[in-house]
Amino acid sequence: MEQKEDIRLMKGNEAMAEAAIQARMDAYFGYPITPQSEVLEYLTRELPNREHGIALQAESEVAAINMVYGAAGAGKRVWTSSSSPGWSLMQEGVSYIASAQLPCLLVNVNRGGPGLGTIQPSQGDYFQATKGGGHGDYHLIVLAPNSVQEMADFVFLGFELADKYRNPVLMLSDGAIGQMMERVVFHKREIKNVDKSWASTGKTKERERNIITSLFIQPEKMEQVNLTLMAKYAEVEKNEVRYEEIMTDDAEYLIVAYGLSARISHKVVILAREKGLKLGLLRPITLWPFPSLPIAKLADKVKGMMTLELNAGQMVDDVRLAVNGRVKVGHYGRMGGIIPSPEEVLEKFEEFIKTL
Repeated sequence: MEQKEDIRLMKGNEAMAEAAIQARMDAYFGYPITPQSEVLEYLTRELPNREHGIALQAESEVAAINMVYGAAGAGKRVWTSSSSPGWSLMQEGVSYIASAQLPCLLVNVNRGGPGLGTIQPSQGDYFQATKGGGHGDYHLIVLAPNSVQEMADFVFLGFELADKYRNPVLMLSDGAIGQMMERVVFHKREIKNVDKSWASTGKTKERERNIITSLFIQPEKMEQVNLTLMAKYAEVEKNEVRYEEIMTDDAEYLIVAYGLSARISHKVVILAREKGLKLGLLRPITLWPFPSLPIAKLADKVKGMMTLELNAGQMVDDVRLAVNGRVKVGHYGRMGGIIPSPEEVLEKFEEFIKTL
């Protein structure tokens, strides 16, 4: 008898945790923080009844990310999640993991800041996610879901990309998507075994022990490590740019938005079209690598662009770099956890058009 689809009504945080179990996670290390505490709650409730995986509440976010470092170095499929203040605490460990070229999945369910801020949704961590966050020249592959379904799907994709490039992958969500409940479908997937002969698992008959480190005292060696990373990042930029275009074929104006803001912007496009305004939407799915080339191509067709972000203006810098002065790029954002309505955004976009 053919297996039916596994369809559930779940919070984004719960869908992400369930997807990790189905992706055959080996371990999760985390520390509770609103608005993503459901992840640890779900895993500790479900894993005892499942065939695979452990979840451990660490004593802090600093401890959690270093547990991820150790388990990833041993070749395990491992992940963690946090929200903005906790994610900040993890940055030193993330830099170590990137330097050591270890695959793992990291999740930030973004909330308002700076500081302890609010538990409401925000996109104020864009700079931190896409420009490094910790010290040194490194990149995370950054995925931006805009639905509960993508919260689940991007877990599988995140693990896959992490293993493919031996690089940490960050899912940058927010408090609204993490907490909202939507229909989510879990498709039956084949989870392939990945060669991790590089892992630090001790000496064997076939090889000497592997040593994994991010410490390189000699400057020539440290430079070579950086050059190796840069070459890998160039491959990621070549192969892994992901984005979605909505009504851009005849668009005279463009809105660029990701995650929750993209959901709002989709409705803005519909409302604008009803008023005869030819507005299109480009949604970056990978925030790094950023879809600079598709945006640049659209800059040759449209009269102006605006970003919608739940921050003071962060992704807008990357859009302006992609456009390179060909058209004016504006920004509209709300902060502190306030989510603008589509009608509000359309009003601001119409004001922006008058300045062109």
